[in-house]
Amino acid sequence: FLGEAMNLLNSPHISGAASAVNLKGRSCLTLKDFSSDEIKKLLWMSGDLKHRIKHEKEYLPLLRGKSLAMIFEKRSTRTRMSTETGFALLGGHPCFLTSQDIHLGVNESSTDTARVLSGLCDIVLARVYNHSTLEELHKEASIPIINGLSDLFHPIQILADFLTLQEHYGSLSGLTVSWIGDGNNVLHSFMMTAAKLGVHLKIATPKGYEPEKSIVQEAQRLSKQHGTQLVLTSDPMEAAHGTNVLVTDTWVSMGQEEEKKKRLKDFQGYQITMQTGSVAKPDWTFLHCLPRKMEEVDDQVFYSSRSLVFPEAENRKWTIMVSE
Repeated sequence: FLGEAMNLLNSPHISGAASAVNLKGRSCLTLKDFSSDEIKKLLWMSGDLKHRIKHEKEYLPLLRGKSLAMIFEKRSTRTRMSTETGFALLGGHPCFLTSQDIHLGVNESSTDTARVLSGLCDIVLARVYNHSTLEELHKEASIPIINGLSDLFHPIQILADFLTLQEHYGSLSGLTVSWIGDGNNVLHSFMMTAAKLGVHLKIATPKGYEPEKSIVQEAQRLSKQHGTQLVLTSDPMEAAHGTNVLVTDTWVSMGQEEEKKKRLKDFQGYQITMQTGSVAKPDWTFLHCLPRKMEEVDDQVFYSSRSLVFPEAENRKWTIMVSE
């Protein structure tokens, strides 16, 4: 579908390298698999769709006659709403499947599910606990598989984050993003993407909550390849110093509820406040993929003019539309 959309959304304003990118029929399990030009093309298309549909009121039924299976092992407001509304805006038909409707690997194997859905719909978005589930679906399906979230990566969230920053700052190259919080799937996706867009990344996680070692190694390779900085520390103020963007996420993800008491103790001092921002650049902004808890960021930051969390949430729709 991406290839069809690109033909219709072609523009002289996009760079020659990016305009030559062909993403037709591609799955998206992780942005690790996408080049700099490919990610830039996804962001450009997202912004173009947003402008043409939201502001110019164009009707672009690019996915008319297409259907999307949405597998949700984990609940989500933004992922479900952005996917259903976005796919429908493009003329397609989204089909929502909860864990009660589909029992991956339990009532039916992931292999069989992938083959069945390949004959019934045109694309699958799966929000799952284990990344290996996505890999198995991708291996057995003959249609594209989109990662709506897994324990390792959350690529559609990061596309929305970078679209938001691109809209706010005008350009991504040279920005510094500082992650203060858990070494989780959202951070992993930042690490697979930032350097490819010329963005410096500073990461502060408590000891014992660092990102996966293999992902750190790949991020270091990407940083060296693209000439960006990658800093890892356990000091939130060190990470925040001189940054453009402060980012955090939940400290207790779904499935970690039993660890809550220990996690809240281990993350003491990691709440983002105006004091955290006092060492950042004068134009600093704040991102959070939601839902947000008070211990992660206080109201003064979360509801301030520096907070981009609500445009960020809306942009989930525009970026998921090009991922489809």
